[in-house]
Amino acid sequence: MKAINYISMEFLSRSSNEGFARVAVAGFATQMDPTLDELGDIKTAVSEAVTNATIHAYPDSLGKVLVRARIFEGNILEILVRDWGRGIPDVEQARQPMFTTGGEERSGMGFTIMESFMDHLTVRSKPGKGTTVVMRRKIAVRAHL
Repeated sequence: MKAINYISMEFLSRSSNEGFARVAVAGFATQMDPTLDELGDIKTAVSEAVTNATIHAYPDSLGKVLVRARIFEGNILEILVRDWGRGIPDVEQARQPMFTTGGEERSGMGFTIMESFMDHLTVRSKPGKGTTVVMRRKIAVRAHL
């Protein structure tokens, strides 16, 4: 598949950048004419992925986070969130609801939320090398009068 359009941004793993990432991706996605519900789902999924990268990938330091959004034919939005942090030793375990390495204040629902709001979720990770999350969502095409 060839992308029709894309954006790419890189920022420090500061929690304050999570809001920027979710608004930037949602703003980019508006060209696909999503509903407010679809936009809300996109923002929530991006928020979860970027929060995971800032909290879990770099628990004791700052690192870089890459967010890329691409639009493909068929009105498909793909969002990639990548970090170069500590990685996930067991991705299947990390994808289980309620599993967290972030302490009592974390819910352990990040991947579950991403999966529920997107049509497709892939998580690749290597300990010491970082994690890449790829999410896809088909945006319904609406008739315009």
